[in-house]
Amino acid sequence: GRTFTGIAAAAVTTVLAVVVAGQVAQEPGGGTDGRESAGVDRQDSEDASRSVDRTAPQTRKQEAETLTYAQKMATAFPLAADLKASGKFDAVQGLAKAPGKGHKYRYRIDVEQGLGLDSGLFAEAVQKTLNDDRSWAHNGAMTFERISSGEPDFVITLASPGTTADWCEKSGLDTTEDNVSCDSAATDRVMINAYRWAQGASTFGPDKLLAYRQMLINHEVGHRLGHNHVSCRTPGALAPVMQQQTKTLDLDGVKCRPNPWVHPGS
Repeated sequence: GRTFTGIAAAAVTTVLAVVVAGQVAQEPGGGTDGRESAGVDRQDSEDASRSVDRTAPQTRKQEAETLTYAQKMATAFPLAADLKASGKFDAVQGLAKAPGKGHKYRYRIDVEQGLGLDSGLFAEAVQKTLNDDRSWAHNGAMTFERISSGEPDFVITLASPGTTADWCEKSGLDTTEDNVSCDSAATDRVMINAYRWAQGASTFGPDKLLAYRQMLINHEVGHRLGHNHVSCRTPGALAPVMQQQTKTLDLDGVKCRPNPWVHPGS
């Protein structure tokens, strides 16, 4: 009898202990709930971090895709001043019809392989710049049409500094001293130095890169159209588009302002 009573008492004690332990575990501040809550918080935090990591690159890509023409033209691109690329060219495909009247010039755009630059932007810039009423097309004097097949009147070529120098040398021109562009008159190529296209020049500065690129196009095509260099003679005036504005805006003590246009007042 005593043995049975002892066993029963022990059983009751065990049941009570289990009940008490269960109640403690269900208390709001209990250790088990605390550990589970912390685990959920950590999981949520990790999910949020991974979510940010996934969406951030997509956001940056979307921002780049939504840049306007003017914003792209005002953006500098990385390109080494001493780069000499493949020497092989790809023609920009497609037709951009001449929008104006007057004598029609048909040109092709070649871009050297390996530059890593936006050839579509370059082609758009050439067509828009040349056919602007402030450019050579002023008052319907002439109009420009981009082609990718057939015989062009000239080929506007975007090339690395090394390749630009090679083609300019064919016409007796040295572009290496100031890393400039040229109209290689002995060939069919108007050479645009990709370093200058990508980085601009100190004469215009980083805030006028769009205007510098317009000047670069108008100046070199101007040579192809038969125009020679002209210097500014009035201090503070806009420099003529045929002045060598990449090199300097201060000639013989006469300092002028940067200008991309043939007819800037139009």
